Amino acid sequence: MDLKQIESFVRVAELGSFTRAATALGIPQPLLSRHVRLLEVELRQNLLLRNGRGATPTEAGRVLLEHGRGILHQVQRAREELGRVRGALEGRVAIGLPPSIAKILTVPLTREFRVRLPLAALSISESLSVAMQDSLVTGRLDIALLYNAVPTPGVELSPLLEEPLYLVQRRRLDAPAEAPGDIAGGISLRELATLPLVIPTRPNAIRMMVESELAAIGCQPVIALEIDGVAAILDLVADGAGSAVLSMNAVVTSGRPTAFITRPIHSPALQSKLSVAVSAQRPTTLTQKAMLELIRQTVQTLLNPAGLPMAHEPADAPKPITR
Repeated sequence: MDLKQIESFVRVAELGSFTRAATALGIPQPLLSRHVRLLEVELRQNLLLRNGRGATPTEAGRVLLEHGRGILHQVQRAREELGRVRGALEGRVAIGLPPSIAKILTVPLTREFRVRLPLAALSISESLSVAMQDSLVTGRLDIALLYNAVPTPGVELSPLLEEPLYLVQRRRLDAPAEAPGDIAGGISLRELATLPLVIPTRPNAIRMMVESELAAIGCQPVIALEIDGVAAILDLVADGAGSAVLSMNAVVTSGRPTAFITRPIHSPALQSKLSVAVSAQRPTTLTQKAMLELIRQTVQTLLNPAGLPMAHEPADAPKPITR
């Protein structure tokens, strides 16, 4: 196998078309087809099912696709490390963000990245924590922010921030709307168990936490509706379908925060833990280390403006200057 063959196969498998892959790689389609065919001959297996509508990977092709992505990613890392000899921070950094965090961080993170790392390229994708952990292992992501992540072989976790979770309910029409996400009286976890909830499907981190904490006190949630996506959940809460358990950031950035009231949860309180994750099997390049520091600073500024200690900081750590 050589890199051109692997890259050709990966592009065809990802794009589902020899024509589109040839265009993306900037090579003639006959040459692309030859690369893939030589790979199949060497491995003595068909890697793609070819038909009039395009090409899809076989079972063997799906296995090679995962390895191929990792191989190409490693080659990019080698180029980055060689660039370090010239004193340049360059190369590509692929990060994954949960949807609720992506809405807050994407623009400021991209803006600061361009200033600090002008020679590097940034890729940002949104996904659930479980999928992002898999992408870290296979090399499709370099860095991911994960909620309530469970330690997994091949993934290194560092605590970043803890966010309290609130019960989010529709504001009554006759109630004054003084501030986004007005905080009303608290509610115990046992009381929460009696309320119909609009909640994501498993394995969403908040869903798993709510079920786990309720089980610990001998209760289970009343599920009114299961739906993925913070925006859709808040729309349903505003429509009276039930209550939700979310962070304050999710409410404040919803586009109509005055439509809701938030109630602190106690006995016990629910804390959503945000961690930054990298692969434990591949070395972190200087470019990725710079990105990790940029993520920490951006999270502190935007998600923790009060300057409370971050999850990885001692209580007496110096407070950052917010901008």
